[in-house]
Amino acid sequence: MPGTYTSLHYHVIFSTKNREPIIAAAWRPRLHEYLGGMIRGLEGTPICVGGVADHVHLLFGLKPTHCLSDFMRDLKKDATNWVKDTLHEPHFAWQEGYAAFTVSPTAIQSVRDYVNDQEEHHRVRTFREELVAMLRRTGVAFEERYLD
Repeated sequence: MPGTYTSLHYHVIFSTKNREPIIAAAWRPRLHEYLGGMIRGLEGTPICVGGVADHVHLLFGLKPTHCLSDFMRDLKKDATNWVKDTLHEPHFAWQEGYAAFTVSPTAIQSVRDYVNDQEEHHRVRTFREELVAMLRRTGVAFEERYLD
């Protein structure tokens, strides 16, 4: 085969430091838009960004040359600085770590729908409940003590 062809899509979730509900509804859409722009700026392909006051969900594609951990470090660092400088939230920070799941092309639309419906999901389920369910459903080993 003369070329390289990939389909590398990720659903990534991360929360604010100590899960503080600091992402205000008034500026949440701007943050989501900025995160999408950052993904593009880091040469990824944003599909959608969603979330609520204490966490965000990202659905995006990456090139095979990307290292997910480096990508996430740069994205979270830049987004933190943007919130502090542009939105004047001096105490804003993300919690360390993230949850990342690969997404098959056939599941992209259902994950997109899930990300876009975050407000509805969190009327009945906390972030922790959501995360534990996703980790269990995907077979990711975890320790309860590191979820808070």
